[in-house]
Amino acid sequence: MAYLPTQERDRRLAAVRDILQQEDLDLALVYYDEFNIGNGWYLTGWCPQFESGAVLVPRDGEPLILGGPESEPFARLDSAVTETRNLPCFMVPDEEYPNAVITDWPAVFAEVAGAGKIRRAGLVGAERMPAGVYRQINEALLGVELQDLTGSYEALRAMKSPWEREMIRQAFAMADDAIAAMQAQVAPGVREYAVAAEGEHAARKAGASGFAFTAIVGSGPRSNAVVPTASDREIAEGEMVMLGISPRCKGYAGVAGVTAVAGKPADEQKECLRHLSRAFVLTKQMLLPGKRGKEIDVPARSWYEERGWVKYIVCPFAHTIGLHEAEGPFFGPHGEDEIRPGMTVCIDVSFFGHPEFNGARIETGYEITADGPVPLSPKMDRFLCDEIGR
Repeated sequence: MAYLPTQERDRRLAAVRDILQQEDLDLALVYYDEFNIGNGWYLTGWCPQFESGAVLVPRDGEPLILGGPESEPFARLDSAVTETRNLPCFMVPDEEYPNAVITDWPAVFAEVAGAGKIRRAGLVGAERMPAGVYRQINEALLGVELQDLTGSYEALRAMKSPWEREMIRQAFAMADDAIAAMQAQVAPGVREYAVAAEGEHAARKAGASGFAFTAIVGSGPRSNAVVPTASDREIAEGEMVMLGISPRCKGYAGVAGVTAVAGKPADEQKECLRHLSRAFVLTKQMLLPGKRGKEIDVPARSWYEERGWVKYIVCPFAHTIGLHEAEGPFFGPHGEDEIRPGMTVCIDVSFFGHPEFNGARIETGYEITADGPVPLSPKMDRFLCDEIGR
């Protein structure tokens, strides 16, 4: 059964066809794989395993999933687009599928064109395609004008429908359960992977369909790795431990990020966490419709400058969340993108490489309304804004 409701699928396909109409294009080819699932998932609520693929959306006619034989039965059961074609470039190299029907690009494009001719085609995610796939598309569409549609297509994903916002809200509730389980496990002598296991178990038990990133557990100097996955390192007494987890609900990501202390925190560590909280609150105050990235970034960056922390900044303080935990628009220090109602935005305040505290991160998200940000996790909002460092 597809995660993506029919009404959502049809609305999105109609929006893509509107772009094709406006740009006078005959079709859109939307590439995706396990590492770049968002654009394909947006139309299907599905992504293959082992194989890559694409969604072909003609201006007139039904969409197709282009993939491989191992994913074909999976797509027919779970995808919101169920008509499939198998192409060698998306298949496991050198694997044989004697009972599969295998086609090629010229046959697919001829089928879509019907009695007509493909003149102009749009590509989404071409910069992520393997070179061999891109070469075959070009050869099959020799003489056809190709246009990059990635920007206009991904702009559709930036604004979340009511259904999308509900899935994201449910994913944040799963993240609440998961991060609480991870915090409870942090103690001297516990290995990092044991902390991650508690969070992943709690998220799956709460209904997570997967994870947008592998659980982050970085103790002591390992927190400097920015996004460290859990290792077999034992947490030491008094160490700060950076935690993060991003469960998915029907493909949509939630997230929670905190920095804990193994044992009783020192006064200096409490003060450090209060500084992070202040930067977080300053950023939250800027999540207002019409604000641009280069404006949103200023207050917290100024706060960091007062502390001498600017040189430890690796990541900007705000980004949107949806099918990926971090996706565009990103609201960095030079960003021109505006906050708009209907977006879902994370505040992700961090530093890395500090000589005393190593790395630290705190993160949660907000739905943007005409009146400003509304917490996707009221519990984490209270903790990060009011309680951390006490």
